[in-house]
Amino acid sequence: MKKLIKTKLYIAGTLLALAAIPVRGADTVVNQLDDTYRAGELSLDAAGTASMDKYTLNHLSTQRVNDNTKLGAGVGLNYYFTRNLGLGAETYCQQDGGDFFNNVTGNVLGRLPLGDSGFAPYALAGGGYRFQEVQTWLVQAGAGIEYRFCKHLGIFLDARCVIPEKTSYYAVARAGVRFAF
Repeated sequence: MKKLIKTKLYIAGTLLALAAIPVRGADTVVNQLDDTYRAGELSLDAAGTASMDKYTLNHLSTQRVNDNTKLGAGVGLNYYFTRNLGLGAETYCQQDGGDFFNNVTGNVLGRLPLGDSGFAPYALAGGGYRFQEVQTWLVQAGAGIEYRFCKHLGIFLDARCVIPEKTSYYAVARAGVRFAF
């Protein structure tokens, strides 16, 4: 299972790198992306997740990462009031055999589209509630990057530090597909 998810992450990274190559015709850009990121945009995320606890983060080794990383899948919904500022909500489940949802979080999102390249780095900060292991409130902050192939379809990669009220911090990374409407 871990090898399959790692393979998918490598493929997504390769696609992201290939997508960065501009497609040009006779002195014109074929993919015109000026309105790719826009105000009033609603988007739906589908992602694979990976999380690591405090001990693994503080004592990184290939063996610990392979043994202690929890994989999962999640969904998110985002709405941008302006081209650069929005709100998002997300949840995910992991392979640890507990509840269907490990947590539910809400975030303030800030993105900065890079011209007509299709790339948009973003930052997120928010909070929510964790249902797994020790049930607790949490806050989180992180960053990511998105690439849009066209106005309605993109891929993204992000990571965040999660600080629960009752337990040690941990990190969560997501890689996935974003459908914008």
